[in-house]
Amino acid sequence: MTEAQDKARKERKEREKDELYALDISGVEWQSAPGTEEHEERVEIAYLPAGAVAMRSSLDPGTVLRYTEAEWRAFVLGARDGEFDLEPSPRKGGTAVE
Repeated sequence: MTEAQDKARKERKEREKDELYALDISGVEWQSAPGTEEHEERVEIAYLPAGAVAMRSSLDPGTVLRYTEAEWRAFVLGARDGEFDLEPSPRKGGTAVE
């Protein structure tokens, strides 16, 4: 990738993020994992236009993270692959969270 192509890609990604955070999401439908109760701490997601996703904690609904379709896909695939498992990882020298 040339320097000009890399710069154009970064500018496009920044523009996508700006547009994503400019969306009014006040009327979105928040979803959580099946079987969780309203009073339980949980992660909630809402599907946005163009495959984007918003995510928040039920304990702090005012703080919302937004992900483009590509970012969300990478996250989900990484989670399915165990990338975020909370176990010691020999390749990273981590320790389990208790």
